[in-house]
Amino acid sequence: MKRAIQVLLVTAGLFGAAVLAPTTAGAETVNLEQAVEQALNHDPRIEEMRQLVEVARTLVGEAEGHGGWTVDGNLFLGVAPGVKGGFFENGGCEPGNCIVRSDRYDPDGLSLWTSLKLSLIKPLYTFGKIENFADAARANVDVKRGDVHLQRAATVLEVKRAYYGYLAARDTRLLLEDVRVRIDGAVALVQEWLDAGEHDIRQADLYALQSGAALIGRYIAQAGALENVAIDGLKVLTGAGLAADLTVADKALQPVALPELNLEDLQQQALANRPEMAQVEAGLRARRALVAANKAGARPNVYAGAVGLLSYSPNRNHLDNPYISDPFNDVGLSPVVGIKWDWSEGVQSAQVTRAEAELNALIAKSAFAREGIPFQVVEQYHQVRAHNEAVISLAEASRAARRWMIASFADFEAGVDKGDKVVTALQGYVLAHTDYLRTVFDYNMHVAQLLNVTGASQ
Repeated sequence: MKRAIQVLLVTAGLFGAAVLAPTTAGAETVNLEQAVEQALNHDPRIEEMRQLVEVARTLVGEAEGHGGWTVDGNLFLGVAPGVKGGFFENGGCEPGNCIVRSDRYDPDGLSLWTSLKLSLIKPLYTFGKIENFADAARANVDVKRGDVHLQRAATVLEVKRAYYGYLAARDTRLLLEDVRVRIDGAVALVQEWLDAGEHDIRQADLYALQSGAALIGRYIAQAGALENVAIDGLKVLTGAGLAADLTVADKALQPVALPELNLEDLQQQALANRPEMAQVEAGLRARRALVAANKAGARPNVYAGAVGLLSYSPNRNHLDNPYISDPFNDVGLSPVVGIKWDWSEGVQSAQVTRAEAELNALIAKSAFAREGIPFQVVEQYHQVRAHNEAVISLAEASRAARRWMIASFADFEAGVDKGDKVVTALQGYVLAHTDYLRTVFDYNMHVAQLLNVTGASQ
């Protein structure tokens, strides 16, 4: 009986983290395929990953946008000192009496000052900065797409765990309820025999059966709780809502079909289909592009464009001397071709070193993935084979234990066996069948994991 508790507790971890879904009305029956499809269409975490793909795409546009026109403008309104009368004192210059004004700090009132500085610049050549940053951003989009596939695979596993777990808990509860009916019948029969003094029955036989009935009641309550947790988890994952009336189509937990188990083919399939491998390759492209972009950071940018200036103060006389610049009244526009160089040896050297170290780290991760992924396939391959054999053996054990229980009850009702032997037979049957259900659940989940690690369920 104690092992039966452990079997029931296996289903306690059925439901992975998920966001609560809106409530829907009406009864609905779903099979596993329908539940998976609904969960993939509903799961907000998948939509979150998709939106992060869109965020990554904006980085591509941002990187490529640096190759277009850049407008740098500054318009402001201010106050300037007013000036009247020209460049010389008294407004003019007579021969031998040309005195330059010196009243700069004795303004003739104030004037509104309007100024606009504008530049339009387009890079002509950046030594690969823009191209490499754009390549890195495009590779990052592929990495984020891989996250979508990974979340979809995780959702599929959660649905299968909840679905199979619900069936395991429900079948366990039904088994225990059937056993309790038999024990209750045996208790009533023993009590009748004790009252009549028949069949050489003992009080200890009654106590043994009553003890078994009490334990069965406890296990039924636990199984019912786990059953409810599993179905509620399935409701949330599929988007039906906790208040929905959702049932599953399967009448009992059955082992899934044994997949094709060619280890070498499965390993090759995993290396070809796993999103992690595509992510690693995309990450390598991104890191190589970032290394090249950071190295190009030590080189200048060649650009072309136009710069202009407009400054106006209405309460100041214009000074039109071409050799004197007047910041308060001026206008000018010129096309330009230039070189802009932002260079700091220590900073850029550190950036290149960091990018190269991150690239080397990703190369090491890629090497580990090429070894680790085949091992994951090997692990699930052996688990599937072992659990498949265990399911076949335990199915026969469960049938034999049920025949043992039925025969013990028949002998007991005929007055041949004692109550403790009936309880022993009941325990044997409960342990055998609950172990079978647990093993079927584990086998089905290992098959699901095998599909996951080979990239077949994504």
